[in-house]
Amino acid sequence: MIPFLNLQALHAPHHEAYHLRLQHILDQGQFILGEEVTRFEKSFAEFCGAPYAIGVGNGLDAITLTLRGYQLLGKLQPGDHVLVPANTFIASIIGIREAGMVPVLVEPDPETYNLSTKDLEKYLNSKVRAIMVVHLYGQLAPMEELIAFAEKLQLLLLEDAAQGHGLPKVGNHTQTYSFYPGKNLGALGDAGAVVTHEVELYQVIKQLRNYGSDQKYHNELPGVNSRLDPLQAAFLSVRLPFVNPENEQRRAIAKRYTAEINHPLIQTPSIADYNRHVFHLYVVRCAQRDALQQYLFEKGIETLIHYPIPPHKQGAFPELHHLPLSFTEQLHREVLSLPMSPLLTDEEVSYIIQTLNAF
Repeated sequence: MIPFLNLQALHAPHHEAYHLRLQHILDQGQFILGEEVTRFEKSFAEFCGAPYAIGVGNGLDAITLTLRGYQLLGKLQPGDHVLVPANTFIASIIGIREAGMVPVLVEPDPETYNLSTKDLEKYLNSKVRAIMVVHLYGQLAPMEELIAFAEKLQLLLLEDAAQGHGLPKVGNHTQTYSFYPGKNLGALGDAGAVVTHEVELYQVIKQLRNYGSDQKYHNELPGVNSRLDPLQAAFLSVRLPFVNPENEQRRAIAKRYTAEINHPLIQTPSIADYNRHVFHLYVVRCAQRDALQQYLFEKGIETLIHYPIPPHKQGAFPELHHLPLSFTEQLHREVLSLPMSPLLTDEEVSYIIQTLNAF
């Protein structure tokens, strides 16, 4: 079986470095925040081309705390509406809701599956105050167009970059990240971060993640407990230098998939610029998706579906079930994620392509 992603093999070369970092933490005795978290925050901010990064418990908290931070700074208010792609992972929607705001689900661009400005105006209302851009599957959204659109309408723009580790930076907008184990930069458990150019937001989120405190037992804000664990920070510091080289390997595999998959029932993604994609996922579409997935499994190829149910059809949001999002629903019926890993060999990639073409 060719696995979708072999995390054990991906981490195997780093075991010694992980053990050394663990031993250092045990010897130091700093088990909450501390130097490991600070070191990773500094390195990750530099990696993202920004002055500030705040480590938090997970990617969902990164979204929620960012929106709450903007509320405390007076840039947003509870009840404000946020434009967000309808085909995103549900965390984008939950984060908006947890911050007391209203998600406005937008159909994605039919070519890239990302947010675009083509039909965005029809989703506007008097309460829309922000746009949450999601770099779905690792492909950079058309930021230049979205930035101009947001500036024209004086909307706050922020980036859900949970799948976009290593993307080129366009603009100075705040980004939220997940380090879920399967990400291009994955921890050995849950972890997340907010990356920003705004010192005031940085200071507020640092407090919010730690019970609203920047001095022990002095709680200035109604915060939460969402601190990046120092052990996860240490592991992430070990992995960080490998992200960009591994992204290049992912691009090479994606180029082969796109060039060599040739089947009338299988649609490969539209990619205008491979340098604006880090290929967290390589997602094809097929009207016979379930049959294709079963066929590949029988041939020894593991695939996943990102995602089988769109957010507006989830049981958690019955008030969204009525939304007319036909293209989003079609995508969720047809998408299939192929194996995508820097560990895939040329022979494995060839076998996957040949098997797809023989479907």
